Amino acid sequence: MFTDEDLPAIEEEMRRIIAADEPLIREEWSRADVRDFFERTGESFKAEWVMELPEGEAITMYRSGNAEHSWMDLCRGPHLASTGKLDPQAFKLTRVSGAYWRGDQNNPMLSRIYGTAWLNKKQLAEHLVRLEEAAKRDHRKIGQEMDLFHLQAEAHGSVFWHPKGFILWRCLEAYMRRRLDAAGYAEVKTPQLMDAKQWEKSGHWGKYRENMFVVPDEIPSGEDDGPVLSGDADLMALKPMNCPAHVLIFKQGITSYRDLPIRMAEFGCCHRNEPHGALHGIMRVRQFTQDDAHIFVREDQLVEEVKAFCDLLDSVYKDLGFDRYAIKLALRPDKRFGDDALWDKSEEELRQAVKASGRATEEFGWEELPGEGAFYAPKLEFHLTDAIGRTWQVGTIQSDRVLPDRLDASYIGEDGEKHRPVMLHRAILGTFERFIGILIEHHAGRFPLWLSPVQAVVATIVSDADGYAAEVTQKLQAAGIRAEADTRNEKINYKVREHSLAKVPLLLVVGKREAEEGTVAIRRLGSDEHQKVLSLDDAIAMIRSEAVPPDLRD
Repeated sequence: MFTDEDLPAIEEEMRRIIAADEPLIREEWSRADVRDFFERTGESFKAEWVMELPEGEAITMYRSGNAEHSWMDLCRGPHLASTGKLDPQAFKLTRVSGAYWRGDQNNPMLSRIYGTAWLNKKQLAEHLVRLEEAAKRDHRKIGQEMDLFHLQAEAHGSVFWHPKGFILWRCLEAYMRRRLDAAGYAEVKTPQLMDAKQWEKSGHWGKYRENMFVVPDEIPSGEDDGPVLSGDADLMALKPMNCPAHVLIFKQGITSYRDLPIRMAEFGCCHRNEPHGALHGIMRVRQFTQDDAHIFVREDQLVEEVKAFCDLLDSVYKDLGFDRYAIKLALRPDKRFGDDALWDKSEEELRQAVKASGRATEEFGWEELPGEGAFYAPKLEFHLTDAIGRTWQVGTIQSDRVLPDRLDASYIGEDGEKHRPVMLHRAILGTFERFIGILIEHHAGRFPLWLSPVQAVVATIVSDADGYAAEVTQKLQAAGIRAEADTRNEKINYKVREHSLAKVPLLLVVGKREAEEGTVAIRRLGSDEHQKVLSLDDAIAMIRSEAVPPDLRD
């Protein structure tokens, strides 16, 4: 196994190869020849992998140099003409990690070496600075410092939210609930477990089965004929998404065309069996909660409804501190439900909605992505740009005519006949877990006051002020401010450092003078200004005004 200590020597060998300016030669081989070559050279994993490539696909091998013992490997390419075209000072190997073959812990462990390469040394230096800043903002590190959450082996892919972390969650959830209420959404709650036959009807069983948790496990039938019951128990599956359940609610009773649009929201807890190697902090988990909603519309309502969603999403992102995002239209994939006419119509409606919103522009990074849609619908993707320039695909809205048809959803039209609604699958945050991770890294833990788990700490300079600190804390809490008292027998500089590390926005320092005068000395996290001394009443009024969520401000 490689270690980080091996990286400088590997980099030196890479520079030697660059200096040799060896030509890179592309060759097409047969699958059998590639397999035989790798079996002879002991590369059993590549020999296995090449046989799984699609029949008829050109298989390319690349060789460096013309010598008999030159380096050769399987690669799609393309490559530069020779190794000398690279800048020997514009790459960096960054770290080593272990990875199981195919992400299965029962398979052998491999070494994965991470690196980055750029056009020149200046671009590399800029990138390394960004990496350094990203490491400082790592949500796992900050989450530990702020005591927000933890993860452990007893629940791989699930988050243990601590009290402070769950305060942040509840603030975000309450904000989203108010925004949805104001936008005309009705909130629902649907079961965690549903009969596997329902997932077969929806199409998820065939397309998504490997990522679903099944209860109990099915008995292999040897036939591709759908779920098989295990004994007398019904075969159930934990929901990986909420959409089929929302269709079942829509189907209760008779819906008229006058009832549409119906906007159905759920903060739905879902489970997906992500590979162990793909899990990453709270950004990629197996149990997650979506800010999910489905909007059932008539065709003549669709463009206006998508436009309204774009406006709502824009407002939410700005409230949460994100001023920049790009919009992408993900078009039909090769494997999909529905004919081309259906996809033509759905894609054009989304395209027209973004144009109607005024966002199909270069300013919003408007772009169309062939083949990137879901198997049942095209979708708009919303890619946030964070404080250090990274992009995160977060929000989405999909225009789906397939699922209403498969699950037989209908409404009574003006003509008295049954018609299929269009189902808009939409999310703004995506999942609470991942979005909170993005928030942590975007703000580097220094949340806006309304989101901060602890908004103020009252810290004493001397023990004589303990009683006054308790009184100040009580009045802050009575005013709806999330405040704590720190009356430990520690020096004030120690307390300041500790609460700064925990990213507490406001530190209210009190001593004998403040107790006698009924004042507090306020220090702001990250501010170079000297502390401001205010009366307690003025301090409470100031903090309350700053702590109001954006949607509740005048």
